[in-house]
Amino acid sequence: MRLILRLLLTAFAFTTILPMIQGIDFHGNFVGALIMAVVFALLLWAVEAVAVALAAVFTIGSFGLALLWIIPLWIVGFWMFPAIALMLTADIMPQYLTVSGALPAALAGFVMLGIGLLTSEFLWPNRKPAH
Repeated sequence: MRLILRLLLTAFAFTTILPMIQGIDFHGNFVGALIMAVVFALLLWAVEAVAVALAAVFTIGSFGLALLWIIPLWIVGFWMFPAIALMLTADIMPQYLTVSGALPAALAGFVMLGIGLLTSEFLWPNRKPAH
């Protein structure tokens, strides 16, 4: 249920909220936005997986010393993952989305991060049936 809600909110953001940011243009309908939401979700997963893998390689390769700069960088820059995924989505699907610059992508990344937080397991914990 959470996944469907997240995809619907992301598609809604593509059609209504993100075009309000100067530098982001959406060309299409809600079905195209749903397709883009799926592509965006897959790319966001890939971006986060690459970031975790790189952090692990740097941490192991430096015997843990890389954590001194990886942890603060992760805390400050974790909201950039949706921005990177959004720019990749625009590169893959230019017929639906145009992002011109890093600043509009970063602002849209905040919107996508908000959608992710609204539909996170923290706010919607899995309910286990009582025995």
